[in-house]
Amino acid sequence: MKIGFIGLGNVGGKLSGSLIRNGHDVSVHDLNADFVAAKVADGARDGQSPAALMQSCDAVITCLPSPAASAAVMDEMLPHVGSGKIWMEMSTTDEAEVKRIGAQVIAAGGAAVDCPVSGGCHRADTGNISIFAGCDRPTFERILPLLTTMGRRVLHTGDLGSASVLKVLTNFLATANLVSCAEALTVAKGAGMDLGVAYEAMAISSGTSFVHETESQVILNGSRDISFTMDLVAKDIGLFQDVADRAGVPLDLNPLLINLFNDAIARFGPRELSPNIIKRLEEATGLDVTAPDFPAQMVDDEPEAPGAEVIVRR
Repeated sequence: MKIGFIGLGNVGGKLSGSLIRNGHDVSVHDLNADFVAAKVADGARDGQSPAALMQSCDAVITCLPSPAASAAVMDEMLPHVGSGKIWMEMSTTDEAEVKRIGAQVIAAGGAAVDCPVSGGCHRADTGNISIFAGCDRPTFERILPLLTTMGRRVLHTGDLGSASVLKVLTNFLATANLVSCAEALTVAKGAGMDLGVAYEAMAISSGTSFVHETESQVILNGSRDISFTMDLVAKDIGLFQDVADRAGVPLDLNPLLINLFNDAIARFGPRELSPNIIKRLEEATGLDVTAPDFPAQMVDDEPEAPGAEVIVRR
């Protein structure tokens, strides 16, 4: 299978790297020519343009920062979609938008999949991230070898759009957990606790989580570098709010999170690293919530291994 990959940023660069590293036939495209050159040096081909990729490849993956960016790219590719072509949307996007574009792809004879990832950039780098995939079963089985190269755990979520709903749901949970970890660590500091001890207490207790075991570490280091920014958080929890609104579900917590991140963006800028949501508390209290011997960035120490489909309990 010939694969096109569009979008070589923090996540896309790592996912495409897993495909290239494992011997897949990959052509790449990005607005940043340096990103393309780096992947070509690793063994990919320069795909030249979205249109050229859709013409020459069996499957084209998009991993882009916004639904608008994906729509613009698809406008270029759609005239070249035909029987056997697959569009794989790995961006975090809007359920309604991926269904709208996917319907156009399917009407042109192709197949469409929303297959966002979850688990942190450090696990995307090693092919150990988790992947959700929304599409019909035959398409899922056709692309499963690609998904299990890029990810360790692959979940077929149902029809097109279902993966995007679950992705923004899990990002909402991660955002809520990030804010709660920031508050817990700041209270620990204010109460005079040793922050290294506080971290371990949280890690071995009912209060632990993936977010604590990753983002709390870079918070305490002071780098706050989890390769994710506040504007992306605001986008994701905004998309989750859209899903809730369409479903008629009144939410209490998510609107508070939206207000918190809008305030933080106004103070620190949209490209501020997302764990620096804690700066709101540090500024309000005058506390420095850092501690020695925590890493500046997370590194996945789990060896790369072939992924597999997650079987749902019925």
